[in-house]
Amino acid sequence: MKKTVFEVQQLLKKFGMIVYTGSRLGDLELMEEELHELYEMKMIEQELYLEGRMILKAEMQKERDKNESNN
Repeated sequence: MKKTVFEVQQLLKKFGMIVYTGSRLGDLELMEEELHELYEMKMIEQELYLEGRMILKAEMQKERDKNESNN
């Protein structure tokens, strides 16, 4: 059961995927795409995919809110 973005990163790392774009929001979006690909290829279970996606979506929203408040 994944609870943090770090844990999602570690899951992706197990499959050789290291995400770093230099943009927090960009990283999160790319991680979501990679997670989706793992699920589509049946390499992770649906529950794990949905948990990871939920974590990433929540974090993306926090980033967007933070960016909007800074502008």
